[in-house]
Amino acid sequence: MSNVVGWLLDPSGLTPHGFCLLWEPGLIWTYALSDAVIGLAYFSIPVALIIVARRRSDLVFRPLLWLFAAFILLCGATHWLDLLTLWVPAYGLGGVVKAATAGVSLFTAVALWQLLPQALTFPSPAQFRETNEALRESQARLAQSQKMEAVGQLTGGIAHDFNNMLQAITSGLTLLERRISEGRPGEAGRYFAAIRQAAESAGRLTNRLLVFSRLQRLQATVVDPNELVRGMKELIERTIGPSVRLELRLGDKVRKVLIDANQLESAILNLAINARDAMPEGGLLSIATAERALGPAELSDHEGTTPGDFVEIAVTDTGEGMSADVLPRVFEPFFTTKPTGVGTGLGLSQVYGFVRQSGGIVLLESEPGRGTTVRLYLPGNKEIEPAASAPKAPVSAGDQLVSETGKSVLVVEDMGIIRAQMVEVLRDMGCTVLEAKDGPDGLRILQSNVPVDLLLTDVGLPGMNGRQLADAGRQLRPGLRVLLVTGYASKALEEAPLAAGIEVMAKPFAIDGLASRVGDMLRR
Repeated sequence: MSNVVGWLLDPSGLTPHGFCLLWEPGLIWTYALSDAVIGLAYFSIPVALIIVARRRSDLVFRPLLWLFAAFILLCGATHWLDLLTLWVPAYGLGGVVKAATAGVSLFTAVALWQLLPQALTFPSPAQFRETNEALRESQARLAQSQKMEAVGQLTGGIAHDFNNMLQAITSGLTLLERRISEGRPGEAGRYFAAIRQAAESAGRLTNRLLVFSRLQRLQATVVDPNELVRGMKELIERTIGPSVRLELRLGDKVRKVLIDANQLESAILNLAINARDAMPEGGLLSIATAERALGPAELSDHEGTTPGDFVEIAVTDTGEGMSADVLPRVFEPFFTTKPTGVGTGLGLSQVYGFVRQSGGIVLLESEPGRGTTVRLYLPGNKEIEPAASAPKAPVSAGDQLVSETGKSVLVVEDMGIIRAQMVEVLRDMGCTVLEAKDGPDGLRILQSNVPVDLLLTDVGLPGMNGRQLADAGRQLRPGLRVLLVTGYASKALEEAPLAAGIEVMAKPFAIDGLASRVGDMLRR
C-alpha cells in the first residue's frame, strides 16, 4: 500500500497532462477543442442568466439565477484550465479554481434543495392560464356590476331632475287650463313663463348628457383662448359675486385652437361656478393660459389622445378642496359633494366629455384646505386658418313672412306633434310646405318633379335616417340645401364631414330660432 501511495504522490514524474495522452495529436486536439467549446458555452450561459436576472427583478427565484451563473462560470474556467495544462503545468491555479467551484456548487446545491418545496408549488403554464381566465371572468363581472351601478346612478339622477321639470310643466298646464276655464286668462302669462323655463332646463340637461357621452355634434371654429377668456371676464365676475376676486394670467402668444366656442365658454363658466361654491367665505379664482407640449409619457393614461402641442387653460381656486376618496369620482355624471337640491352633478362631467370629444384631456388636482386646480388641455395648432365668416344675423319674423313666400320646404319628421308644429311655423313664414313621416316617404317626394328649395329633416328617423336621406336627395337634386335637426344623432353625423349647404340644428330649439335658421338658409 505504501508503494502505491508513494507512486500516486511522487512528484518527480508529474508533467503536463498531455503526457498522459501520449502526446498523440488526435487525442490532444480532441481534448483541446472539446474543452475550448465547453468553456465558451459555459461562459455564454451565465451571461444570459445575468441579463435575465438584471432585467426581471420580479422573478421569484432570482437569487438562485446568480448562484447558477457563478457555478457555470467557474465550471467554464476549469475547462479552460484543463486546456492550458495540456502544455503548461498550472496545477496550482487549477486547484484554486476547482476549490472555488466546489464551494459555489455546494452552496448552490443546498440552496436548490431548500427552494425545492417552493418550486414544486409554483403554478404550471396550464394553471396560469386557468387563473388568468378566472381573473378575466371576475373582472368582467366587476365591470358589469360597476356599469349597472353607474346606470342606476345615472337613471336616478335623470329621473330626479326630469321629474322636477315635468312637475313644473304639468302643474303649469293644469293651472293654465283652470284659469282659462275660470275666465281669468290675464293670469296665464306667469304659467307660460314657468313652463318655458322648465322646458329649457330639460333641454340643457339633455345637452349636458350628450356632451358628457361625447355624442353631441360640436360646431368647431378657430378660437383664440386668450380673447375668449378676456371676453368672459365680466360674465364670470357677475357669476362669482363680489366676495371672490378674479385674476387672469394669460400667456403670451398662445396659439389658437379649433373648438366649439360656446361649449368652451360653458366649460369655463361651469368651473368658475364650482370654484365659487367651494369658497363660501370668498377667495381667489385665477384663470391661466399657456402652451404645453405633451408626449406619450404624459398621455399614457389618456387613450386616443395624440401627443403634440396643447393649450392649457387652468382654473384654480383657494377653496375647500377635495379629499383623495372623492377625486376618482369627480367626473361621474350626477355625482356631487353639494347638498341635495344644489346643482345637478353634471358640471364636471360635461367639461370632461366636451374636452375629450375635442381631442384634449382634463386633469384635476385638489387637496383639502388647499384648493382645486382643473387643467384643460386643448390641441393647439399655429397653422389653423381663420374661420369662415359668421352666418348673417337673424332677420325679423316680418321680413321672413315676406321674403320666404313661394319657397318650398320638405319637412321629414316621424313624430307627428313636432312635424305639425314645424309645418305651422313654416307656413306662417309664407313657405309652401311638403310633409313626410319617414325617410322613404321623403325620398319619394324628392324623386318626383315637385319643387323643393330646402329639406328639413330629423336625423333619427326609423329605417333610412336623415343623413342618408340628405345624401340621396343631393344626388337627385345637386345643391339641395339641407337642415338636419337632431336630439341624438348617434353615429349618423360622424360617418363623414357635412358638405356645403348642409347644416345641423340641435333639439330642443326655439320656434323663432328655427324660423330664423330656415329663412337664412333659403336666402343664401
